[in-house]
Amino acid sequence: MNVEEYRDYCLSLGSDVEEKMPFGAFNHASGVLVFYVKGHMFSFFDADNFGVVTLKCHPEHIDKLKEQHPAIGNPYNLSPKHWIGVDARMASTHLLQTLTRESYEIVKTKYSKKK
Repeated sequence: MNVEEYRDYCLSLGSDVEEKMPFGAFNHASGVLVFYVKGHMFSFFDADNFGVVTLKCHPEHIDKLKEQHPAIGNPYNLSPKHWIGVDARMASTHLLQTLTRESYEIVKTKYSKKK
């Protein structure tokens, strides 16, 4: 899966998905593309170097996912208790899409309840 296919997939998850590049003030993060639902991040990656995609994950699933899939590791710059990093070059399209949808659902559900 390349960066454009992944972007299209994220946007297809729902009409409530927004994309932004919020870190333009930081030279090393100016190319980070972030996808939001309910105003909260569910996926982000460096659009200039589509390597590791950071996704929200259920804490009780993280260790097992890491054991089963070499493409899954620690997230970039977020808590490894709630987030994972997925190597987009190693992961299958199915795995990346499944984990992205789960991340979207986790965030959407959490922030839908807060109203």
